[in-house]
Amino acid sequence: MLLTSTGFSQEKLYIHKTDGLSLGAWVSATDSIYFDTGGSTLYIRVGDQQAGYPLTDLDSISFGAQSKTVMVTYMGNSVQVVNPLAFEGVDVEIAGALVTVYATTSDPEVQYQLQGSSGAGMFKLYSESAYTLRLNGVTLTNTVGPAINIQSEQQGSVVLIDGTQNMLSDGSSYADPPLGTDGEEEDQDAAFFSEGTLSFTGEGSMTIAGTGSKKHGLETDSELYIESGTIQVTSAAKDGIHGSDGVTITGGTIVVAASGDGIDGDGGSLTITGGNISINSVKDDVKGMASDETITISGGNVFLTVAGNQSKAIKSKDQILLLGGTVDVALSGDVVLEESGSGYDPSYCTGLKGDEGIVLDGADLTIIGSGMANKGVSSDVDVQILSGTLAVSLSGNGATYKNENNVTDTYSSTGITTDGSIYLYGGNIQISNSGSAGKGISSDEDLVIGDGITEVVLQVTTTGSKILESGSGQNAEYAEAKTIKADRDVVINNGTITLSSNDDGIKAESSITINGGYVEISRSVEGIEAPLITVNDGEILVNSSDDGFNATMGNGGEANDGSLLEINGGKIAVSASNGDGFDSNGNIKMTGGTAVIHGPQSSPEVGLDFNGNFAISGGLLVVSGTNSNMTEAPDATSVQFSVKATTNNRISAGTLFHVQDASGTELFTFHPERNYYSMIFSAPAIQNGNSLSIYTGGTSTGTEWHGLYTGGTYSGGSLKKTFTITGKLTNVSF
Repeated sequence: MLLTSTGFSQEKLYIHKTDGLSLGAWVSATDSIYFDTGGSTLYIRVGDQQAGYPLTDLDSISFGAQSKTVMVTYMGNSVQVVNPLAFEGVDVEIAGALVTVYATTSDPEVQYQLQGSSGAGMFKLYSESAYTLRLNGVTLTNTVGPAINIQSEQQGSVVLIDGTQNMLSDGSSYADPPLGTDGEEEDQDAAFFSEGTLSFTGEGSMTIAGTGSKKHGLETDSELYIESGTIQVTSAAKDGIHGSDGVTITGGTIVVAASGDGIDGDGGSLTITGGNISINSVKDDVKGMASDETITISGGNVFLTVAGNQSKAIKSKDQILLLGGTVDVALSGDVVLEESGSGYDPSYCTGLKGDEGIVLDGADLTIIGSGMANKGVSSDVDVQILSGTLAVSLSGNGATYKNENNVTDTYSSTGITTDGSIYLYGGNIQISNSGSAGKGISSDEDLVIGDGITEVVLQVTTTGSKILESGSGQNAEYAEAKTIKADRDVVINNGTITLSSNDDGIKAESSITINGGYVEISRSVEGIEAPLITVNDGEILVNSSDDGFNATMGNGGEANDGSLLEINGGKIAVSASNGDGFDSNGNIKMTGGTAVIHGPQSSPEVGLDFNGNFAISGGLLVVSGTNSNMTEAPDATSVQFSVKATTNNRISAGTLFHVQDASGTELFTFHPERNYYSMIFSAPAIQNGNSLSIYTGGTSTGTEWHGLYTGGTYSGGSLKKTFTITGKLTNVSF
């Protein structure tokens, strides 16, 4: 046995054992060192503690500096441990390369540093106080359990030492754990497991290859904090990263590939304020990021790839709050039909699923989905977008199935869908869906666009084909690709809204109210449809192959069903190629605003169609269309005077229609898009007894707004008719 010095500082005496364990004791606290009478055992008394060591187990004794760091160096099947706190409440046991630490000290500055490599090693810690675990380039595999197993409920600080690479792996099957103080088996649920809170710092890296059956990669039964460093989980049978009481990520780089959830906050919240996070999820019915509580992202960059059927990229049983940072989601998993009642219930592969609501306020969210019937953003209650950007692009098709009542139903992809209401109060929202029967926005309750103050930009495009649900011919029922649909009300207060649809542009089961903003439906079958449609202000442009505006209860027929189309203000331009421009199965009421309608060029469709009455008391109305017994005009009971001018000779598309009074003052000049036989018009300037003249052809130097000219000078036209207003509705042939 040798006595050596490790340097100038001599605060500690170190006893070096042949099993690789070195024990440190304060020199100043060491009372005595002596041998037994036979000279086979060395005894040391430190304070009120005495320990004895057979000489055959000892290598040497040295002196060195004070330290609060327990150094653990793995060397294949063996390990060297320097424990400077052996007589200060830190005990270490070694079995091969298996290290177990029992720390009863109350000193929170104790550190454990792991380094070296072992294919049959472990680090296990029992600690009654906070501690720091330093990973200094350790490669550790435990074939029968966790590589690192922290059986302490105290706060643990894990430092990934700058520039180091650390690798941890567990065994595919674990040995039975010992019993805890409660008589239950100890938890050991991950390759890196902790009972207490863990926080990660440092600029090193840690790679976890989880092979344990039904085990996580990195898991704590408390809270998990990641502040810096690189953490990569290359495999895990369950979750890649699991914090039973929540996960908070403020920085670092995190890469996860797991058979379970990527990152799971479990019973606590999941909060991300910074860092770069990449998750690749390929299994069915799992989540990229999950929590039973609120998920909040306010910074950082998150990349999620989800390929499993019915899997979710981000799933919370509470709210999802996206307040900053960027989130990119790629979906390729398909819908799954789960047995329900007498049929099935679809379970979708989804980008964001928030059971208690979703709020986007400052983040940039992109979702690309190619799987069958993917959902972009989905909530059981309300969805709110206040600021930030949302871009959803879906291409997966829908299909029919038998629902829980054994009735044929359809599942299809949707950009934003909710069982509650949708509030789009700000931000830039872009949704495209090319899947069959794919929807842009679908709300089971209300949809509100704009708060009247903050600018919102909304662009929705659907190009998918329709799906036959039942019947055939005129009795066929289809699921169709709508851009905006609400089962109650749609309210548009402001914003720039551009829609292109393979079916309806905006459809509501109860009402649609437009109070302002710019709304352009560049392509649709029916542009705007609801039982009650009200336009108070705004600029609305509708291009439809069927009805432009359709107020209907949905029952069809020629009787007045009580529906209402009401125009109180704003500027409306409708182009209906094979349908009615304004169609109401009830009444039409116009009190102000401007409405120009490019109606169809052939019957039976017309520019205006209503089953009840059309009462006009203000505003400018100009309608081109057909000349048949179906051609209608505002009622003679209206407050404002109207004219229905018809001809039996087709007037070519683009030929101007001009009306002026006896003094030559222009009433309006209109440029119809299609061949026309009739012109219906009403304006406040028309009064009883007025003499008006109709001209066709010619040119105008005025400013054109969707066929209607304002200002400038009209010239070169042919006078077709001069007539006198004789009542609230004057019929003129020209």
